[in-house]
Amino acid sequence: MLELRPNCECCDKDLPPDSNEAFICTFECTFCATCKSDVLKDICPNCGGNLVPRPIRPADKLVNNPASTQRVVKAGGCAKHH
Repeated sequence: MLELRPNCECCDKDLPPDSNEAFICTFECTFCATCKSDVLKDICPNCGGNLVPRPIRPADKLVNNPASTQRVVKAGGCAKHH
């Protein structure tokens, strides 16, 4: 089951479970739409994989399967890809 991490790993923006601005790679690294497009150019800086929209878990399913509360932030943020 996806962790649904609570923030962007680059800029630490909040990304609640119902956010349509959250993007993930196959390892669940999580980034906001702005960092995904403007900084990372659609590539995960950790694994090199592509970033896709994170699914939204319906609110009634969050009761028994809550989103993660553990924030993950890259030290120094994400370097801009050229």
